[in-house]
Amino acid sequence: MIQFSQEKLDKVAEIIARYPEGKQKSALIPLLHLAQETFGGWLDVPVMDYVASLLSINPIEVYEVATFYTMFNMKPVGKYVLEVCRTGPCMLCGSDQIIEHIKQKLGIKEGETTGDGLFTLKPAECLGACGYAPMMQLGKFYKEHLTIEKVDKLLDELRMAATV
Repeated sequence: MIQFSQEKLDKVAEIIARYPEGKQKSALIPLLHLAQETFGGWLDVPVMDYVASLLSINPIEVYEVATFYTMFNMKPVGKYVLEVCRTGPCMLCGSDQIIEHIKQKLGIKEGETTGDGLFTLKPAECLGACGYAPMMQLGKFYKEHLTIEKVDKLLDELRMAATV
């Protein structure tokens, strides 16, 4: 059964209390972040249904939000999610080549995870850092002015960090 710990339920109550009475749906995005963090890094249907029950809203309202935003994962992902921007400015600066290089180096396609569970390649539509193109988001961090060499170094560093 999907259920937050008491500590997380206290956090849920704190998040919902930020919003006016009757507007609990406003807490949906923060609760989806909490759920994704708590339940394995992705949101499956039972988890989204649980979030809907916490907010007394219809499950479809949760699905609509969770599937719209790329920050939510609808299937299991690796320890490191490589979100490479592929919109105009990044593309003009070589993001397509960066994506192709990552695919070849890791032996995966867009949206796939490596067999060891370390890396997921997830192209992004815009990460709002056009002046730093090409770039990727890695968790809470931006990796900017990417080159093939920088990507190789980053992947090596992440592999080493995962074995420590």
